[in-house]
Amino acid sequence: SLKMASDSPESLMTLCTDYCLRNLEGTLCYLLDNETLRLHPDIFLPSEICDKLVNEYVELVKTDSIFEPHESFFTLFSDPRSTRLARIHLREHIVQDQDLEAIRKQDLVELYLTNCEKLTAKSLQTLVSFSHTLISLSLFGCCNIFYEEENPGGCEDDCLVNPTRQVLVKDFTFEGFSRLRFLNLGRLIEGVNVETLLRPLASLAALDLSGIQLNDVGFLTQWKDSLVSLVLYNMDLSEEHIQVIAQLHKLRHLDISRDHLSSYYKFKLTRRVLNLFVENLVNLTSLDISGHTMLENCTIPSMEEKMGQTSIEPAKSSIAPFRGLKRPLQFLGLFETSLCRLTHIPAYKVSGDKNEEQVLNAIEAYTEHRPEITSRAINLLFDIARIERCSQLLRALQLVITALKCHKDDKNIQVTGSAALFYLTNSEYRMEQSVKLRRQVIQVVLNGMESYQEVTVQRNCCLTLCNFSIPEELEFQYRRVNELLLNILNQSRQDESIQRIAVHLCNALVCQVDNDHKEAVGKMGFVMTMLKLIQKKLADKTCDQVMEFSWSALWNITDETPDNCEMFLNYSGMKLFLECLKEFPEKQELHRNMLGLLGNVAEVKELRPQLMTSQFISVFSNLLESKADGIEVSYNACGVLSHIMFDGPEAWGICEPHREEVVKRMWAAIQSWDINSRRNINYRSFEPILRLLPQGISPVSQHWATWALYNLVSVYPDKYCPLLIKEGGIPLLKDMIKTASARQETKEMARKVIEHCSNFKEENMDTSR
Repeated sequence: SLKMASDSPESLMTLCTDYCLRNLEGTLCYLLDNETLRLHPDIFLPSEICDKLVNEYVELVKTDSIFEPHESFFTLFSDPRSTRLARIHLREHIVQDQDLEAIRKQDLVELYLTNCEKLTAKSLQTLVSFSHTLISLSLFGCCNIFYEEENPGGCEDDCLVNPTRQVLVKDFTFEGFSRLRFLNLGRLIEGVNVETLLRPLASLAALDLSGIQLNDVGFLTQWKDSLVSLVLYNMDLSEEHIQVIAQLHKLRHLDISRDHLSSYYKFKLTRRVLNLFVENLVNLTSLDISGHTMLENCTIPSMEEKMGQTSIEPAKSSIAPFRGLKRPLQFLGLFETSLCRLTHIPAYKVSGDKNEEQVLNAIEAYTEHRPEITSRAINLLFDIARIERCSQLLRALQLVITALKCHKDDKNIQVTGSAALFYLTNSEYRMEQSVKLRRQVIQVVLNGMESYQEVTVQRNCCLTLCNFSIPEELEFQYRRVNELLLNILNQSRQDESIQRIAVHLCNALVCQVDNDHKEAVGKMGFVMTMLKLIQKKLADKTCDQVMEFSWSALWNITDETPDNCEMFLNYSGMKLFLECLKEFPEKQELHRNMLGLLGNVAEVKELRPQLMTSQFISVFSNLLESKADGIEVSYNACGVLSHIMFDGPEAWGICEPHREEVVKRMWAAIQSWDINSRRNINYRSFEPILRLLPQGISPVSQHWATWALYNLVSVYPDKYCPLLIKEGGIPLLKDMIKTASARQETKEMARKVIEHCSNFKEENMDTSR
C-alpha cells in the first residue's frame, strides 16, 4: 500500500493550494499601496481551505528556499466573515506575535505552535481570545512565550544601553479555557509554575510535559478520571512520581522515556515499577520507557524463554512484568534499552535498535519533537542501508525525507540523514522509487546544500545527486542545482573530494541539454568558474580528474552555444589551452577535451578570426599528427582547421604556416584514419558538419565532413542514419557529388554514406500491415 501511496499524484486540492500560495497576487489577493496583500472582497473560504492554505504556507516557507514569505500573509485571515480557520500548525521563526494577533477573531479548535521562539508574552494575551473554542494547544519549544519586555521606571543613563529587559510572566493561567483537552507544554521555560498554570483546566485528556523538571507531580491526580495520555520525556523521576502515575487509572498512553545522553539520571527502572503500571493502568495500550537503565533483571532467564516462532502473546513475554498484560500493547518504546533485543516482546510496534523495523518505528515516533534521538536512529538506519539491504525502502526514504524537512537547521540530522539518503537512493533500489519520491529526495538534498556550508553535508548531498540520471532527473530544479554547485566550486577553500564530485556533476548537467539551458548556466558564471579551476590546477602543475572534467564541461557547455564560446575566448581560454598543452604534453584525455571545445569555438564564424594566429594554427597543424586517444585529437584538430579553411584564402591573415602546407597536412591526416574507428564523441546535430558540404572553396573541409558522416553512419547506424536523414543530409550529399570542385575520393565516400542510409531505411521499414 505504501508503494501506491508514494506513486499517487498530488490531490487537486494540494495542487491548487500550492499554486495559489505561489501566486497570491494573481489568485486570491491584490496589492494595496503596492505593498500590503489584501483578499479580494468577493472571496469566502471555509476552514478546510483556509487551514490548508496556512499550514502549507508554513511548510513552504520552511522547506522551499525559492518561496518568498509575505509579511502580511496572516492578515488575510483576520476576518471570520470571509475566511475561517479551525486547525493550524505553526512552526519556528515563521510566526511572530503580530501574526497570531492578526487571526485573534478566529474560532480556533486546534493550535500547534512548535519551536516558535519569536513569540513573547504578547501572544499569551492573544491565546485568551481563542480560549472559548480551543480543544488542542501545543506550545512545544516556545521558549520566550512567558517573557515580556519591561521598561525600567525613570529613564536613567542605563536606559539607553539596556532600554528593555526580559521579565517572566507569573500571573498567566488557563482560566477560561473551558474546552481545552489536549495540551503540550514541552520544553517550557523554568520558573513557570505548571500547577498554577493548569489548575483551572477541568478535564484534561492529554498532557505533555517533555523536558520539564518537576519534583512534585501530585497535582496530576486531579485529572485521574480524565487523563488518557501523559508524556514526561526527560523528567528525572522518583518514587513519588511513580506513585502518582499509578493512580492515573484511565491512562492509555504513558511516556516516561529519556535521552540517556542528556544528563545523569538517578532514577533506575525496576521490575516492581513495571509491575505496578501493569496492575494499575489496565487501559494501557502504549508505553515508552526508551533510554532507561533497568536496575534489576526484568527479563525471563533465557532457558525458560520459549524459542521457536517469536510471539507477541503476553503469556510468552521475555519481559517478566508484561506477562500480566491482558493483551499486547499497540506501541512499546524500548529505544536504547537492552530489552529491545529480547525474543518475545508483547507489542505490535516496538521502537528499538535491534533491526530495521524497530529503527524505523523509532524515527517515526520521535522525529517531530526529539531530533536528538532521531539523529541516532537515522544513524542506525544508515548502517542497515550500507551493510544489508533495506526491506522497507519506501517507508525508510519517506521517514528520512520528513526528518530532513522538519529539522533543516539541525546539523546532526542533516549529516546522518544526507548519508542515509545516499545509500537509500543507489541503483539497487532504483526500480522501487517513483518519480514523485525521487523528486522529494532531490528537494531535501538541495535544501541541505543550501543551508549547510559544512563539508560532510555538502559531500553527502553531492554524492546522493550522483545516484540520479543527470540531467533528466534534475531538470525540474535545473537553475537551482547549477547555482549551488557553482557556489561550492567558487569557495576559496575547497575540499578536494567535493570539488571532484561537483565538477563531475556540473559536466553531466550541461551534457545533452537544450541550448537555452546552456546559455542560462553560462550567464551564471559557469565558464568563468571552470577556467578558474583550470588556472588553479595549472599553477599546481596537476592534471587530475578536476582538470579533465573542467575541460570536458567547457566542451559540453559551448556545444552550439556561441555566447559561451565567446565567453571562453574573453576569459583568456586560449591562453590556458596553450599552457595546458605545454605543461601536459602526454595527457591524451585532456587534449581530446580541449580540442573538442575548440571545435565548438571554430564553428562560430564571428569568433574564427580570433583563432587566426600563427601560434594557434601551428599548434592545430602539429596536433593533426597526434595519435592521442585513437583518432580523437587528430580528428578534432582537423575539424577546427576545416572551419577555418571554409572562410577561404582571404581570411588567412598570416604568413606562417602557409595555407597550402596546412591543407596538405590535413589530407594526410584524414587518409591515415581508420574508417571503422569507434568514437569518443556525441553529435546531437549534424548542422555544423553539413554546412561544410555545399561549397567549392575548401575541398579538404568538404572531405573531412564527409569522412565524419561516413564513419558515424557505418559504426553507429541506429543512431546516426536517422539523424542524417532527418536533418536533410542526403540531398546535400547528392548535390555535392554533382559539383566539379569536389575531389573524386570525397564523392566516392558520399555515395557510400547515401547507400548506407538507404540500406538502413529498407532494413528498418515497417512491413507489418
